[in-house]
Amino acid sequence: QVQLVESGGGLLQPGESLRLSCSASGIISRIYSMRWYRQAPGKERELVASITSGGVTTYADSVKGRFTISRDNAKKSVDLQMHSLKPEDTAVFYCNADAEVPGRSLRSYWGKGTLVTVSS
Repeated sequence: QVQLVESGGGLLQPGESLRLSCSASGIISRIYSMRWYRQAPGKERELVASITSGGVTTYADSVKGRFTISRDNAKKSVDLQMHSLKPEDTAVFYCNADAEVPGRSLRSYWGKGTLVTVSS
């Protein structure tokens, strides 16, 4: 099994910055793409950013230019640096990773989420 644990959420004012981190643990053969999703109150979960094992990144239009995803393959971690936060960024942010463990095929794993609240 793969466990993903997010950290770094909190309460911020508009315009502030925040860095989220996610670490993977367990007996992991390989991690492929890693992603950050978010789910705002009353809305569906949406993809915020993704990064391949080779470092290729994609972003939702709503966060382009403000958020940066990065990863450390050796540490099995992925971060999301967020700048110029807006109230509409308020959501529970979830870490997601496609990974292989010994004896099992590739599957997607999820963290439990970390809450980011942007409010004045």
